[in-house]
Amino acid sequence: MTDLLIPDNYAPRSDLLAGKTILVTGAGDGIGRAAALSYAAHGATVLLLGRTGSKLEAVYDEIEAAGGARPGIIEMDLATATEDSYANLASGLGEEFSCLDGLLHNAALLGDRRPLADAGYASWTEVMQVNVNAQFLLTRDLLPLLQQAPSASIVVTSSGVGRIGRAYWGAYAVSKFATEGFMQVLADELENTSNIRVNSLNPRGTNTAMRRAAYPAEEPTVNPSPQDIMPAYLYLMGEDSVGITGKAFDAR
Repeated sequence: MTDLLIPDNYAPRSDLLAGKTILVTGAGDGIGRAAALSYAAHGATVLLLGRTGSKLEAVYDEIEAAGGARPGIIEMDLATATEDSYANLASGLGEEFSCLDGLLHNAALLGDRRPLADAGYASWTEVMQVNVNAQFLLTRDLLPLLQQAPSASIVVTSSGVGRIGRAYWGAYAVSKFATEGFMQVLADELENTSNIRVNSLNPRGTNTAMRRAAYPAEEPTVNPSPQDIMPAYLYLMGEDSVGITGKAFDAR
């Protein structure tokens, strides 16, 4: 599969997401935080899902201070959430919202960077739980709400090491290959049976805490900030990408 880029000089209109309800995982920090703020700034009601309440509250306050629609906070640790946790979340959202217009899977764990021969099982399973299993369970249980939207979008944050394997990236790389496979299978299943599109987005090198942990010797400012790559996240979440599904995109 050839990686795609968003249209050159893409400039989303200010009301791109007006009236839409979008759930963002990993919304308390990094790319998830930037996406939540950007979606809200373009008119969406954003449901902030993350494991640290104080970080979610800070994003909530920033959205409200900027005049955005009042967001929702969902404090949930994807590493320990049970199958019932997702079912209960979907049920609660179904009582409050008539539909869900977008779902951004951004939460992820880096795990240990070491040879597979030395990989620890506990760390491996935790990465898979957050990066793969949580993505599956949340999507499965939210599909009925997504199907109620006129045109819904599911975006999964991928990685270059999930498209071409690289030594010492261990469970994280394998989980991102699974993310790409999940996107392709789901997109193929939904393409002719629903109005939901599903695509993956590789942010590439971005100045986040995860990037700094993975490359401690790298000068952080050589990479763009999460806010700098938001046009790509807006493009795939908004109506400008209707009709595009099952594709792997690069943010730049």
